[in-house]
Amino acid sequence: MSLSITGKTAIVTGAANGIGLAIARHFADRGANVMFADLDEDKLAHEVGANADGPLRWFAGDLREKLTLNNLVAATIDAFDRVDILVNAARQVVVSDMLCAEDDGVDLMFRQNVLTALRLSQAVAKRMIRQAEGATGPAGAIINLTSIAATRTVPGMLAYSMASAALDQMTRSMAVTLAPQGIRVNGLAFGSVMSASLVATLREHPEYRPDIEQHTPLGRIASATELAEAAQFLASDGAGFMTGQILVLDGGRSVLDAVQSPAH
Repeated sequence: MSLSITGKTAIVTGAANGIGLAIARHFADRGANVMFADLDEDKLAHEVGANADGPLRWFAGDLREKLTLNNLVAATIDAFDRVDILVNAARQVVVSDMLCAEDDGVDLMFRQNVLTALRLSQAVAKRMIRQAEGATGPAGAIINLTSIAATRTVPGMLAYSMASAALDQMTRSMAVTLAPQGIRVNGLAFGSVMSASLVATLREHPEYRPDIEQHTPLGRIASATELAEAAQFLASDGAGFMTGQILVLDGGRSVLDAVQSPAH
């Protein structure tokens, strides 16, 4: 089983911070050509280099805009001639009030976390199909970052949980549609992982950390790099017969919830 991604070209969104940055760096360290994509131009320039070239490039823009998505794909093709891997890691977490009719959290989460991933996947999949014409073997891999909030939630997380569940189902539907074209689509659902949003939360509320660790069977919060290792597996030929799956990386947190829930 080969986990190599050497020589492949990847687009990683949300690559200026947290998990997206960890995945993009990890892919680059493993020999992939990587396009770091994010809205934060200053952070991208700092992380990748103001005048990046060679196997590392960056693209700054609002990925919620269709034109920006098309420009991102075009910039990747101009730089590397092809795209083999897409990691939809751009995500946002907001607190929403279910009883407030004026709360736009659901609209925001679907536009940011779901529709952006869908539209970029559509554009990248079309390119993968074109570049695979006349060839044998896999055409590409798409990885959607989602959350265990899709199946478990807490008060205030209505919008984020709904968007996470939609991402899971979108992943399955895309996998079935794109399988005949040789494109695999999988999800990576995480919990108890040190994302940029969790770092910010713990900075403001350090008292949350013991509670998170207590409710995680492995007793700790994972580094973003551990999620990057899982993303490499999904992107590699080692996962060549895996599609439409949601791989959970949460230290056993969701299993503990299931065990502690009353039987029905």
